[in-house]
Amino acid sequence: MPAPYAFTLALRSLFREKWINLLSVLTIASGLLIISLALFTVYNIEAATGRLPEQFSMILYLDNGVQKETVDGAVAALRKQSAVLSVRYIPKEEALKELKATLKNSGYVFEGLDENPLPDALEVRLKKEALGEEAVRKLAADAAKIKGVKEVDYAAKFLSALHYLKVGMQTIGLILIVSLGAGIIFVCYSTVKILFYRRNDEIETFKLLGATPSFIRTPFLIEGAVIGVSGGVVSLAGIFAFHYIVLLRLSASMPIFSMILFPSRLFLFLPFAGMFLGVTGAAIALGRLKY
Repeated sequence: MPAPYAFTLALRSLFREKWINLLSVLTIASGLLIISLALFTVYNIEAATGRLPEQFSMILYLDNGVQKETVDGAVAALRKQSAVLSVRYIPKEEALKELKATLKNSGYVFEGLDENPLPDALEVRLKKEALGEEAVRKLAADAAKIKGVKEVDYAAKFLSALHYLKVGMQTIGLILIVSLGAGIIFVCYSTVKILFYRRNDEIETFKLLGATPSFIRTPFLIEGAVIGVSGGVVSLAGIFAFHYIVLLRLSASMPIFSMILFPSRLFLFLPFAGMFLGVTGAAIALGRLKY
């Protein structure tokens, strides 16, 4: 079928069955909008959890009365580890000063304190890419074996919670994308199937005139693509409206919302995603029909 004629038939059908097609477009737009909000949420959680490790450090408490040579040896051993970004020696006198500065409004805590109860320590900062739960656990186990190290504190619960939060949100996002993507394909499948049966007499006439299957199939594929693209464009408008109407207004009154990131480039794929899902649904429908 010549392309202009196929487009003419597809557009004629789209306008003739405008209410069915409009309902399909809005349904597809709703599904893609929910997918966009899921991606938006996952993206911000990834960004937030990505910033948290910048404050993460591993503290190695040293034995009482440890010698300088032992401390230097421990520092050198730690710096050889590929996951270590920096190592800082904290004498117990400095640790006490930092503690007093932190608890400056609770000075009564230090009343009657005759001697410094804090041990010398090493603060180990890790490279961002090495902040996996297993990698940190292994490094902590290796650090505990270093001569002069008495105890290792590395906030295991924090890392575990961070890991499960990221995995949980990624899983929920993936489930939403797959389930809603399948739902959109089904909407396009059902729409094309309905349009096919409503044009059954016209298709029979084409068949009597010797039309090939591709001649009959092409307009429906175009309709599926147009419905999908339209749904994608509406969802794209919806997600940008959400950003400008909701997020910007909230951030103006509540500054905490200004920390929320809006990855506009991430959503530019929506019309193309809608087209792909629309064509896929149409192709499945046509593959199951007898003509």
